[in-house]
Amino acid sequence: MLDKLNIVQQRFNEISDLIIQPNIISDQKRYIKLNKEYKEFGLIIEKKKLYEELLSNISEAEEICKVEDDKEMVEMASEQLAESKEKIVKLEEEIKFMLIPKDPDDSKNVVIELRAGTGGDEASIFAGDLFRMYTKFCESKKWNVSLVDSNPGTSGGYKEIILEVSGNDDIYGLLKFESGVHRVQRVPQTETQGRVHTSAATVMVLPEAEEFDVEINMNDVRIDYFCSSGPGGQSVNTTYSAVRLTHTPTGIVAQCQDQKSQHKNKDKALKVLRSRLYELELSKKLEADSLKRNSMVSSGDRSAKIRTYNYPQGRVTDHRIGLTLYDLQNIVNGDIQKIIDELKLVQNTEMLKNSEEVF
Repeated sequence: MLDKLNIVQQRFNEISDLIIQPNIISDQKRYIKLNKEYKEFGLIIEKKKLYEELLSNISEAEEICKVEDDKEMVEMASEQLAESKEKIVKLEEEIKFMLIPKDPDDSKNVVIELRAGTGGDEASIFAGDLFRMYTKFCESKKWNVSLVDSNPGTSGGYKEIILEVSGNDDIYGLLKFESGVHRVQRVPQTETQGRVHTSAATVMVLPEAEEFDVEINMNDVRIDYFCSSGPGGQSVNTTYSAVRLTHTPTGIVAQCQDQKSQHKNKDKALKVLRSRLYELELSKKLEADSLKRNSMVSSGDRSAKIRTYNYPQGRVTDHRIGLTLYDLQNIVNGDIQKIIDELKLVQNTEMLKNSEEVF
């Protein structure tokens, strides 16, 4: 363990020297990458100091137990030895998980796309419920949520809604497991005979690509301007402020009509387009990565049924890990951290088993 931590310390020292070099500071792409690495390794270095301190305490206590004649001193040393050994076992487990190679996309902001699936109006209402659930979760994390585009359902909710989420945490690292098909089982508002129906909505969580992640040739992008629809006032509905971007080589389309400014809508649409192109490449990478492909909690398959929300029984089941919680009301009100924690634990355990080395 100490050998591996010393390798991290060596790399941490290298980065400390690099990030103050003028040529690195002027290269924004490399500077940002090194800064993220510096922060991540900094957390491990803190654990390394604690680990070395515990090793020192163990060595000191063992020495006292060997040579000391004073019973009281030996008793105190024995207590310290037992306590330090207990702490070091827990610390080693923590460090093992910290040493698992981190997905470089985890620290990115995200674009969340929600779409109604099978189930007609009820599916749109459910997509609206998921939008509310994620919004409340993001608010609890003090993240910024910004609407990009929406297409309301005829009886409430949304046929489609797209939002940006930004903040300082590992947002993609927390939300990436939400991608997939979410099912709801309940009596729809439109049902007159009280029968339980099953409807679905699709969630896609895309890491927000930076400009240097995906270079878009604007000559390959067709730009269309049109009047926004829906609420927003006279200026929104009568001016050509809405923007639709079509990436000709791939056929990928992104649009934004949430802002009154044409310029702001274009910027937002470009972010979504960039993220979708990045996700296209990411999907190819995930497909080629056997470890992630075989993982129970892989975030790469958008067609996989991942979770069911059963209202009559008040339960939520995540099918990937067989987790069932009878806490539906709190979960649909944004309390999804406990599900995310379980998914991350399973993924980390799988990665730990499948990886012989952590570097």
